Amino acid sequence: MSRILDQRILLLVISFSASVQSTKVLSEWKKCGDPECEKAMSRVQATTDYLGPDCRYLNFTTGEEIIVYSKLSRENENLWTGSKGKDFGYFPRDAVKVEEVLIGEEIEVLTKETDFLCLHEDKYTFE
Repeated sequence: MSRILDQRILLLVISFSASVQSTKVLSEWKKCGDPECEKAMSRVQATTDYLGPDCRYLNFTTGEEIIVYSKLSRENENLWTGSKGKDFGYFPRDAVKVEEVLIGEEIEVLTKETDFLCLHEDKYTFE
């Protein structure tokens, strides 16, 4: 009986750890084309297939076009955010090549809690 309880506790701890990992803030800062991060910054093309680790990430295949809206900065400069069609999320900058720059200057702003939400079946899940 004790062994079964130990296994259940271990599974609970593993599950909780995975949940915490997927909900952490990815960066306190980001670069955008305007203070609200609504302007498209650039148009990029995927150079590799990418499947993100959770719902905050944008999945794509080689050759797909993505519109970039922000780039995480300071502690995590490798992740950009963008959209393809109706899908939106984070992706590694080294998985794309810039095709066209759409802004003249990048500005750095603080991230918000809403920058790290997931959209599941038309419901927002705050991470």
